[in-house]
Amino acid sequence: MMKQTFYERTGESVCREVLPNGLQIRVIPKPDYAKKYAFFAASYGGMDTRFTLDGKPMDTPAGIAHYLEHKMFDTKDGNALQELAKNGAEPNAFTANTLTGYYFDSTGHFEENLEILLSFVSIPYFTEESVAKEQGIIGQEIRMIEDNPDWQIYTRMLQALYSVSPVRTSIAGTVESISHITADTLYDCHRAFYTPSNMILTVVGDVDPVHVADLARRILPKEGGPAIQRDYGQEPEAVAQRETSLAMEVSNPQFLQGFKCRPVWKGEEYIRTVLLGDMACDLLLGESSPLYQRLYTQGLINGTFGGGFEVLPGAAHLFAGGESPNPKAVAEEIQKEALRLVREGLNEEFYQQIRRAAFGANIRAMNSFENLAVSMTEGHFNGYDPFRFPEVFDTIRQEDVLEFLRDNITAEHAVLSEIVPKE
Repeated sequence: MMKQTFYERTGESVCREVLPNGLQIRVIPKPDYAKKYAFFAASYGGMDTRFTLDGKPMDTPAGIAHYLEHKMFDTKDGNALQELAKNGAEPNAFTANTLTGYYFDSTGHFEENLEILLSFVSIPYFTEESVAKEQGIIGQEIRMIEDNPDWQIYTRMLQALYSVSPVRTSIAGTVESISHITADTLYDCHRAFYTPSNMILTVVGDVDPVHVADLARRILPKEGGPAIQRDYGQEPEAVAQRETSLAMEVSNPQFLQGFKCRPVWKGEEYIRTVLLGDMACDLLLGESSPLYQRLYTQGLINGTFGGGFEVLPGAAHLFAGGESPNPKAVAEEIQKEALRLVREGLNEEFYQQIRRAAFGANIRAMNSFENLAVSMTEGHFNGYDPFRFPEVFDTIRQEDVLEFLRDNITAEHAVLSEIVPKE
């Protein structure tokens, strides 16, 4: 039974239904818009290499979720991407740490395109020949990203922060790890994770929600699939190593300083931590922060400097970096500034300015059909309602931000990843 909820503070409506096979359906109505957007996602990503299937522990090669995403477009009759494009749709897919999503947007032939999307994602078709051929293509992709200093510096930072968490491993895997992928392994992973009860379909646009549910009911398997136990390992609180450095063909030294933060697993605390971490990042490192202004004036950073905050199963980290003639000096200044803010408190006017900007950015993100669909999906998989963000945002106080800085932005939680120019 389709239920509709209206969110007064965001002005959005969401229609929800759970099919008998466990598939979650979300429709966000956008009356009078020509564009329609469909996002079909599995709770399965780069981190999910170890799990239990039919009572048997599985240890699959790094990069397999991404590999499976590439292969899913193959069908017995050709290629689903081409089918969708012929119908005037713009299709694509991506693999993240904890989800794989397939999507398209179109103005016409929407139901036909949705039928193609649901069919090819739920019916795998691999041959040993096509899997072997893909190894060359993905291997080339991996070699290209490994030559990218931004990728190296970020991946090495994660490997310095974490000892056992699968966050350490690149979503694409390595040339070596993907060489162990076979058609059988891909079928096993599809059987484990691409089941209706482990997936969600989100549609944004001027569509009939009941039609969407009926179409999914008709095309997808009647059975939901078993709940899958995932093994992310027991990550210790301490960082794995303090520093890592690599020489590459770069003109200036580049760095990322990472801080290992306290993890959160699920529920409203998850979205609250994301909002809190993002705000702490802006207050400490943003372009209008005292630290940014000071370091910029001293020539220690340039316009490449920036930061971010990420939360994943059993892992959370804040990071900052860019180009600098003296990365170690910048890293020290970041820690000193966090200590100063904790000691002296935040400037009230600046805090309110950042708070308003953060709230506004979250509201503006709702103008994007893609953002709406992805946040709906992530919210479902992580046990929170993204449309309740204004209410959650209201619970964040200045002292919460200071407590976040005091607990997480410390020397013992810090690592430094550097890329230096080759001699």
